[in-house]
Amino acid sequence: MIALPRPCLCLVTDRRRAAPGARTTAAALRDLHQQLDDAIDAGIDLIQIRERDLEAATLCAFVTAVVARAPAATRVVVNDRADVAIAAGAAGVHLRADGPATARMRPLRPAGWIVGRSVHTVEESAAAGEADYLIFGTVFPSVSKPIDAPVAGLDALRAACAVSTAPVLAIGGITPDRVAACRDAGAGGIAAIGAFLPGPAQAIRAMRAAWNDDGFTLERM
Repeated sequence: MIALPRPCLCLVTDRRRAAPGARTTAAALRDLHQQLDDAIDAGIDLIQIRERDLEAATLCAFVTAVVARAPAATRVVVNDRADVAIAAGAAGVHLRADGPATARMRPLRPAGWIVGRSVHTVEESAAAGEADYLIFGTVFPSVSKPIDAPVAGLDALRAACAVSTAPVLAIGGITPDRVAACRDAGAGGIAAIGAFLPGPAQAIRAMRAAWNDDGFTLERM
């Protein structure tokens, strides 16, 4: 199992939210590159490239460029597409809850290959022990999900952390003022889309400070 820093801050990409005014895919990816550059400069730990609708060649070119920009301390994983992750030199792959078994992914790159998985229930968390990390949610209401989407809550996060042998990152409606609650529930870090959109550097500083309870907030910037 690959060790991740604690807290592990994971930026999950969404080019449409990062570049709402972009008229073309190329323009959206340029804006997304800028967001990731800012996050890398601010010390983001993990980037999950979640652009599942891109054609393989376009996705591979994008991931390759991000990997080339990222230092060793910033791991880049690709959602679903292990083939693209390997071709682009990414650190690993992130699987959906209903995706292939972790054991099938591990042999693809046995040395230092990170395999993460999304989980939504305590049962899925308990069954995903071979993963290097889990992303559990939705913990709080999130604009990324429909208004009637189920919300797991902190009690379910706490239960998921208790049964998982891998670090669990909380996702869904994460803001700096909710980070400490996730930490206290046993999370090893947080993952987010929207929290990083106003400014990755500010968000990263605020979340690390909130994890350490030093009172730093975005409003103090």
